[in-house]
Amino acid sequence: MVGEEILRRRCREVTEFGTVELARLIDDMFATNQVAEGAGLAANQVDVDLQLFVWDITDEWGVRHVGHIANPVLEEVSADGRRLVEEPEGCLSVPGPYRVVPRLDRAVVRGLDKDGNPLVIEGGGYFARCLQHEIDHLHGHLYLDRLAQKERKAALREMQDSQGKVFARRAAAAKRLGK
Repeated sequence: MVGEEILRRRCREVTEFGTVELARLIDDMFATNQVAEGAGLAANQVDVDLQLFVWDITDEWGVRHVGHIANPVLEEVSADGRRLVEEPEGCLSVPGPYRVVPRLDRAVVRGLDKDGNPLVIEGGGYFARCLQHEIDHLHGHLYLDRLAQKERKAALREMQDSQGKVFARRAAAAKRLGK
């Protein structure tokens, strides 16, 4: 969650491919993302210092995108082939608040799969937003960093308020159950 040091530093490159450990990590990340009902999940969000993320989302055109990528590099998209879109964005590491964040409507990402094979992933719309968001994580950035200071503080207050309400509901339920 926001405040954890690992979310604020650039992750290390993946150097060992085709291992059982890497495959297990990717499977665990997919399971965590599914339980959290996320669109994507970066390794540092599960306390692993590696340039790796997974995604499982359905875009605005009804197309499901599922995959993983290691050592991703976001390619520059030509100015005539892109536009900036301002849409609400949230994050599993910042539970609760959504804020409008400008992102490019197209993204091309190069990297490697779990076996070290080259990958080129291209996405538009919501999928492009997801790819850019997850790469930000691997560079030590949260979507909050793209907000003005006043908006960032408001989002953090909203997150704290919503977390406080969750804890209060859990405590009340535990009290009712006699725990």
